Amino acid sequence: MPQEVDQAKLVAALRGATDEVFSTMLGLEITPGEAYRQASKLEPANGVVALIGLTGKWVGTGSICCTGEFARKISGHLLMSEFGSIDQEVLDAIGEVANMIVGSFKNALEAEIGMLEMSIPVVVFGHNFTASSVHRADWIAVPFQCGPESMTVKACLAPQVEHHQRRATDLHAPLSQVIV
Repeated sequence: MPQEVDQAKLVAALRGATDEVFSTMLGLEITPGEAYRQASKLEPANGVVALIGLTGKWVGTGSICCTGEFARKISGHLLMSEFGSIDQEVLDAIGEVANMIVGSFKNALEAEIGMLEMSIPVVVFGHNFTASSVHRADWIAVPFQCGPESMTVKACLAPQVEHHQRRATDLHAPLSQVIV
């Protein structure tokens, strides 16, 4: 099993999945920006973030991040309605959009890294918060523009660590399975 997925394949899968969802499900045109690697320690953010866990022979997280205003626009296109504020319907719609994007991303990679399972989305809205993954892998981030609005789609993936290879920093590993 490879120790790292080719970054170009991750970027292509993120771009393809996001473009597919925006064009077919939302009727919105988006333009991808330059992909970049983001350290696993994230800076504080504002807006809406949806996170979906991935697990299998590889583990990680897929995420979409955008402003509250863009979240309302995305939700409006998905649900054919207008939203003046962030409410539960908007958060649920962003969770569904994240589910479609991360699901398509996952499907594009499974031939190379094996079957992956997805968690249900967790969606957060707020100001000056940090959302991160417990995995120490860097994120691959792809920014997108939709008119004046922007969003970032991210993923981090790392090979699954077998139970007998857990590190001393893994708090839930039984002592008999910890290596130093």
